[in-house]
Amino acid sequence: MSNRVIIFDTTLRDGEQSPGATMNLQEKLRMARQLESLGVDVIEAGFPASSVGDFEAVHAIANAVTDVQVAALARCNKNDIDRAWQALNGARNPRIHVFLATSPIHMEYKLRKTPDQVVEMAVAAVRHAAKYTNNVEFSAEDASRSNPDFLVRVFTEVINAGATTINVPDTVGYAQPDEYGKLIKYVIENTPNSHKAVFSVHCHDDLGLAVANSLSAIQNGARQAEVTLCGIGERAGNASLEEIVMAMKVRPDVYGVDCGIQNEQLYPACRLLSLIIGRPIAANKAIVGSNAFAHESGIHQDGMLKNRETYEIMTPQSIGRKSTDLVIGKHSGRNAVRTRLEELGYRLDDEQVNVVFAAVKDLADKKANVHDEDLEALVFSEVYRLPDRYRLGNVSVQTTMGSSMPATAAVVIQAGEEEMRRAGFGAGPIDATFNVISQIVSRAPDLEQFSINAITGGTDAQGEVTVRLREGEYSATGRGSDPDIIVASAKAYIDALNRLDHKERDALRTQEATGEPAINTCN
Repeated sequence: MSNRVIIFDTTLRDGEQSPGATMNLQEKLRMARQLESLGVDVIEAGFPASSVGDFEAVHAIANAVTDVQVAALARCNKNDIDRAWQALNGARNPRIHVFLATSPIHMEYKLRKTPDQVVEMAVAAVRHAAKYTNNVEFSAEDASRSNPDFLVRVFTEVINAGATTINVPDTVGYAQPDEYGKLIKYVIENTPNSHKAVFSVHCHDDLGLAVANSLSAIQNGARQAEVTLCGIGERAGNASLEEIVMAMKVRPDVYGVDCGIQNEQLYPACRLLSLIIGRPIAANKAIVGSNAFAHESGIHQDGMLKNRETYEIMTPQSIGRKSTDLVIGKHSGRNAVRTRLEELGYRLDDEQVNVVFAAVKDLADKKANVHDEDLEALVFSEVYRLPDRYRLGNVSVQTTMGSSMPATAAVVIQAGEEEMRRAGFGAGPIDATFNVISQIVSRAPDLEQFSINAITGGTDAQGEVTVRLREGEYSATGRGSDPDIIVASAKAYIDALNRLDHKERDALRTQEATGEPAINTCN
């Protein structure tokens, strides 16, 4: 058995289904390029049959990356598989990933199919996909609640039909590490042609066991792990890429396996994801959280001063965190900004560098030093964003401390060539700002989430604001950063409005193209 574990990243497919984690095409491309630099073996880029937007994203990623396989998800039907292959057209290393539920509860209530019919559907789908490529993956959705002998039957048939990867998902996060490891071992040992396929695992974190279950499966013969950065995904999320990778690298004595991940790119990749989806990395997040290498206890500090290995089993540098950074200031030149951006993993053209450089100069007039995190925030606010329908021109707020008088906000918004102005009131400065913006654009979405995070330390730190808006069946997360939190809040609110507008237009295009609404799914 090979001692190399294939890392299958589904951040752009299952991860994006996490509430508030929707990405636009530019953001998905940027994330895909970072995943390629990280060294993942497979990028699951999306579910092409679900929407026109997903189709376009899979197609763009398939043609943008060269050193990684690109997978497209499809249900076990001909139309989905054909659509997946159309999206993968041009990929250097394409994979079609088909899935079908195999648990009794799913077969009876969701599929309304008998076990014999499920086997027949799975075989037909794999055969059809194998006409396009010899890189076909089959997933038995809800495998952890399926009959092990039925799984053996299905896996035997789909391998004979051309499947080269067999995925055994814990779709609802139900399994326990010991029983899940035994299930993996059982199906590998009892599937007579198991040597012709790589066995894979895709674990969800409903009971907080996704990483533990994945590692148990690897100990019992699985050689592909389906993961996401920071464990984002449906419900409680997926197995965390960085946790599984570092567990294997720190404890080779236990697992005896390795992977192709460049672990120095782990923190940059997770930080990039955080910027894209507007969700700060939790301070206590394993591997990449800000407290992962912080020591406050006197006993711990004393031990660290004598020998770092007393309380650190890995170094910050091993996952891509640096002890120092280059501080950019108002006197820094364009080349210094370009160089630092390249060191952070951003490959921008001259025009994009000029845009960021101008924003750096503007920010440096407001705060003394521009740190790495500030640079990254500027890249995402100025370069990697949706084509704006609305842009913030100016905002001015007046409020009287300790008074019962409402706050007043005056806002200027650009909508193409049109400049729209309005003033209004609210319970506080941010409420007033949001009220006025809603009046200007004639929309009144519900504010589901509002959070402020300081990008760096210091009293002059930029505020990074995240808002989530909902209007009808659509929700969108917007982000904005600025040293003035009122301005940052206005930027975030307008960004969310632009994303709502983009989602509605994408859904309309999908319905016009297929006659069906967009589809979400998970393994």
